[in-house]
Amino acid sequence: MKAIWNNCILADSNDTVVVDGNHYFTQDSVKTEHLQPSDHSSTCPWKGTAKYWNVVVDGEVNENAAWSYPKTKEAALHIQGRVAFWKGVEVVE
Repeated sequence: MKAIWNNCILADSNDTVVVDGNHYFTQDSVKTEHLQPSDHSSTCPWKGTAKYWNVVVDGEVNENAAWSYPKTKEAALHIQGRVAFWKGVEVVE
């Protein structure tokens, strides 16, 4: 699977986990040079608290377009530390 935004591959991996329709990529498959930390967070009752990043490609910013759960609740341990994308980031095979 590949995560792509603005013609840039943000992540590329054969090892993703799909939860609620979102592919969660391993951290080592994500090009972190395109991620800038965000102050945004959200809480899921069964996954825990998510932290977000802004995706930046060629000077364009897609705010809060990537997230992960650094410490999940028990039911979501299989995605702990993995990174998912949304807000126009395409995930394709």
